[in-house]
Amino acid sequence: MVQTEARWQSVISAVHPLQRQSATNLLHYLALRREDLRDFQDELHNAGLSSLASSESHALRQVQEVLARMGARVAPKDLSPCDYPTAFHNLTHRTSALFGPKVNPNIPHLMVTFDSGMADDYTGVKALVQAGMNVARINCAHDAPGAWAAMVENVRKASMATGNPCKIYMDLAGPKIRTLLLGKGQKKGRLKLGEDEHFWLAEKDAPFGRKDKVIGCTLAGVVKDLRPGHRVLFDDGLFESVVEKTDGAMALLRMSRVSAAKPRLKPEKGINFPDTGLSVRCLTDFDRSVLPFAHTYADIVGFSFVRQAVEVAELQELLRRPDGKSLPLVLKIETFDAVQNLPALLLQGMAEPVFGVMIARGDLAVEIGFERLSEIQEEILWLCEAAHVPVIWATQVLESLNKSGIATRSEVTDAARAAHAECVMLNKGKYLLEVLATLRDILRRSGGHHLKKRYVFRPLGIAEQFLQRIPGANSTGRRKETARRKKAKPVPSHLN
Repeated sequence: MVQTEARWQSVISAVHPLQRQSATNLLHYLALRREDLRDFQDELHNAGLSSLASSESHALRQVQEVLARMGARVAPKDLSPCDYPTAFHNLTHRTSALFGPKVNPNIPHLMVTFDSGMADDYTGVKALVQAGMNVARINCAHDAPGAWAAMVENVRKASMATGNPCKIYMDLAGPKIRTLLLGKGQKKGRLKLGEDEHFWLAEKDAPFGRKDKVIGCTLAGVVKDLRPGHRVLFDDGLFESVVEKTDGAMALLRMSRVSAAKPRLKPEKGINFPDTGLSVRCLTDFDRSVLPFAHTYADIVGFSFVRQAVEVAELQELLRRPDGKSLPLVLKIETFDAVQNLPALLLQGMAEPVFGVMIARGDLAVEIGFERLSEIQEEILWLCEAAHVPVIWATQVLESLNKSGIATRSEVTDAARAAHAECVMLNKGKYLLEVLATLRDILRRSGGHHLKKRYVFRPLGIAEQFLQRIPGANSTGRRKETARRKKAKPVPSHLN
């Protein structure tokens, strides 16, 4: 760990001075996690020592403290200054700087995605602010600057009226990768595709035949990056296909799986390329055109479909104001490349004093596979905690409740896990106020049991109720004991 710090000193020196301690700890943690420590952790745990399982935020210091308790001599001057209280302060301070002060210190910040109607619904916006919304999310992939400005005005007005602070988060649209239906086989604007059926993915101006089933892509230049064997997924992964051959302008695909109830693909559905390194730029011309509006109105900017650290550096420069200060950036982790490059993305984010990460579980699940989502979202949380970076837990939080008014059992459990993050994002829905109330209750209860992934022992009602009983006593005996305790004289306060 110490050797890694020395070897990467030039990278540590390049980050913002306020981020150097965090960059150093991230590198310590990465060095620690190169090793297989499972057997060693069992031995530590059996000896009554820390097993290092909750050391993300202060990795080297935790190792040093364990060594000291095992008899090693660790000079005070060699102790890492990044201990747990310092790391906790770093993360708490950056969370407040990014999302604003917490209304309730025991639950994460709450972000709500606005729909078009919020531009003309001040009453609805005010109700959301009163219900606990700390951050209003405007998705720049929808609506236009006039509607965005009206949404911002409603939030500012509602915040003033209620006294509850609420930040404006603007999500850049990123490269719009959506389906176009170009060839034959369309019926009522839909294309029927069955398993093992062949079809083409083509550029809009490709010379395809009139009798071919052809799907186009709204983003030019994608087809040339495809190679045989690469997977192409449509409509949030409901349709999965494999590339069989390509000539640069057209790619022949075979549909390997159809999971939709009706095997008909519609236009404007998402396309994912989990095996393909796309050469298209993540920061589009449209995104650039939005930045002046963001400079004027936004408190936070979200970077969609980011893949490489160099892209983060480019946007950071564009977000820098004439006074040298920069709009805080949130890196949305929603591609396989972003997961693979996460340490580099975090270190580049540290060029600024404050930034955040969003676990955008929608596209991320499609890109990496739904079966890996739980594992990967945990890894993202670990790395971000090591870097002292605030995290937004996003996509489908209490979605059934939001759409139908009743939650599923599994999504309540998922919502409880969101307490590991610093902010939780809700999508637009019919029952948003009910969702906010339910989510606040779930987070308040689960948050009392752990801080991030470190479990804390608050008093358990179950333990108290059981242990106040007299062993072997029946219910009558327990009632008598309870009555006796009520009549007993109170303990003098100086003996409590």
